[in-house]
Amino acid sequence: MQLKYIPLDNIGVFIHTIDLEITNYVNNRLASFKLTSEQNLVMALLWEQEGISQNEISSKLNKDKASIARMVSTLEKKGYLRRVVCPSDRRSVEIYLTAEGRKLGTEVIPINKEILQVITRGMTIEEISELHTLLIKIRDNVNQL
Repeated sequence: MQLKYIPLDNIGVFIHTIDLEITNYVNNRLASFKLTSEQNLVMALLWEQEGISQNEISSKLNKDKASIARMVSTLEKKGYLRRVVCPSDRRSVEIYLTAEGRKLGTEVIPINKEILQVITRGMTIEEISELHTLLIKIRDNVNQL
């Protein structure tokens, strides 16, 4: 089936618009913590596993290394994490939470769970799984170019 081309009325624009709306919602929810949605992603990775490298964070979040370095620096200045040069590879920097960063997790992780509930409200597990599958197909289609 060939889709009719209607400018600004296509799946890519729709996904982009939804992404902006979700980002704005998350930023508003996290504003009192002075944490952006992007910084929240970095922190969420560290709340799951400390000691990962900046390169691993970059890879897992599909973000360029310079952006991750800036975010890590900002989060370090806020007192949420610290960088440690890897003893086995001095070119690599591992990221660890500070006590303040761990405390932040106790407050933000429940909000992250609420955000997920809001985003998926009214959807079944099967629908969420299907949406995930479809979005992966779209990503793969774009990445094949």
